[in-house]
Amino acid sequence: QVQLVESGGGLVQPGGSLRLSCATSGITFGWYALSWYRQIPGEEREQVAGIGRDGTSTSYLDSVKGRFVISRDNAKETVYLQMNSLKPEDTAVYSCRARFGAGDYWGQGTQVTVSS
Repeated sequence: QVQLVESGGGLVQPGGSLRLSCATSGITFGWYALSWYRQIPGEEREQVAGIGRDGTSTSYLDSVKGRFVISRDNAKETVYLQMNSLKPEDTAVYSCRARFGAGDYWGQGTQVTVSS
């Protein structure tokens, strides 16, 4: 059974930092491209960051470039999203996604709220 479990969300003040984690099980982790998405109620889900299988290729939404860093630990089968200099507009539910071939799996999401 495939599971993707996010953690690390919460309430943070503007300018603060959070580190999200997505622990996976049931997949051959090293085969999968991984990404983080976020969704604000009433809006479409958007991809925030992605990382390739080897961990060297990354991509970011323009609005988070220079503030967010995606990384993966293949030994721990976990993908991370380090979020710095957070802004109120970063408030959303953040979910991780793992894709390889026909395999396409999502976590349940974790809430991030940036507010003073």
